[in-house]
Amino acid sequence: MLNVGDKAPDFLGIDECGNEVRVSDYKGRKLVVYFYPKDSTPGCTAEACSLRDGMDDLVKAGYAVVGISADSAASHVRFKEKQNLNFPLIADIDKKTIEAFGAWGEKQMAGRKYMGIIRTTFVIDGNGTVERVITKVDTKNAAKQVLESA
Repeated sequence: MLNVGDKAPDFLGIDECGNEVRVSDYKGRKLVVYFYPKDSTPGCTAEACSLRDGMDDLVKAGYAVVGISADSAASHVRFKEKQNLNFPLIADIDKKTIEAFGAWGEKQMAGRKYMGIIRTTFVIDGNGTVERVITKVDTKNAAKQVLESA
């Protein structure tokens, strides 16, 4: 997993509209890159909606937001429209960005181990360096968590 002080990979992926998204697109601003397991699941919806609802405060504090999961662009379009999300979602189907950030690993649920996306939020400074890593994400208060740990 990327750590504080590491340089973030520049290329994040292709968003739900087919646009390339890069860390360098946000030069001079803080960027919240959050990795989540699956569109339209309860925890992922709560996290996305928290960031959506806190966007005014995040923008005032100098942040932009990008969400990344392994879901398809079509799934992201449906999720974004249904939840009125106001930030891009990256469809990282081949998991290259997820793995580059270290957000892919072994998980466990109901005693079963499997590989999956580890819910993680990275705050990247205006120069592309990881400033903070949030591994214990409070999905219902994700925006507040980013702002409080600033």
